[in-house]
Amino acid sequence: MATIVKALVRGYRYLNDEVSDPRTKDWFLMRTPWPGMMLLGLYLHFVYSLGPRLMENRQPFKLDRIMQIYNIVQVVLSSVLLYRALVLAWLWDYSFVCEPVDFSNNTKAIEIAGTVWLYFIVKIIDLLDTVFFVLRKKYNQISFLHVYHHAGMVGGAWGAVKFLPGGHVTFLGLINSFVHIVMYTHYLATSLKLGKPWWKKYITQLQLVQFFLILFHFLQLVWVKNCGFPRWPAAVMIPQNLFMIVLFGDFYYKTYVKKKPVKVVEQNGVSKNTSCGKSKSQ
Repeated sequence: MATIVKALVRGYRYLNDEVSDPRTKDWFLMRTPWPGMMLLGLYLHFVYSLGPRLMENRQPFKLDRIMQIYNIVQVVLSSVLLYRALVLAWLWDYSFVCEPVDFSNNTKAIEIAGTVWLYFIVKIIDLLDTVFFVLRKKYNQISFLHVYHHAGMVGGAWGAVKFLPGGHVTFLGLINSFVHIVMYTHYLATSLKLGKPWWKKYITQLQLVQFFLILFHFLQLVWVKNCGFPRWPAAVMIPQNLFMIVLFGDFYYKTYVKKKPVKVVEQNGVSKNTSCGKSKSQ
């Protein structure tokens, strides 16, 4: 037993102290994984237990103004991330085939690492999406897909800052930040009641395209030789994005493609269920 404990301690120290990026170790929430894990634990506890119990005998909160401000902040933050990712890396310097991490202390490398850290902070802020659902008693929107995606993005972004703050992996942040600009603009327009959101299904399509692009981007690590970027992230991100494609694809099918049963009345006055001739999105 003591041998197992010593091996676990050695493994933890190796991962947390020896192979992690020393430039980011003293940044907020980055010294150890425990604060982030505690944050996610509190998030899950609030979403599945504490929040619903607190709201059980209360009316849903009206958070329209707060959510409008929140959506504007999200659009601004995502725009900053997209701009920095393009200007610092992907417009001129980075290769879309394979890009190693610059672990040096030069100005641009530190700025890129700082942008990855900011992306991690934004993923933490994203958790408020679910908190607002709880406070508004929109429990039907708190699906496994929603919670898994939000919690997973926090964990993945933390790992990027800790081990690989730059290079190939930042393509994910580039694409995701663009998608979030579109998504939170949609949320803002909906909260302001700017017409019927006919574009909603296209946002889900955009999210699916996002996962396909990220999947292909990480697949390149499998066949590109002498890349300079470690291959182990591919072992995590390829199955992860396949899983997200399945989850989002299932959501898209059930929400916009699958025909919903509607009641019709036969000539003899007896009602029965049949399939609607149009998909939900029409």
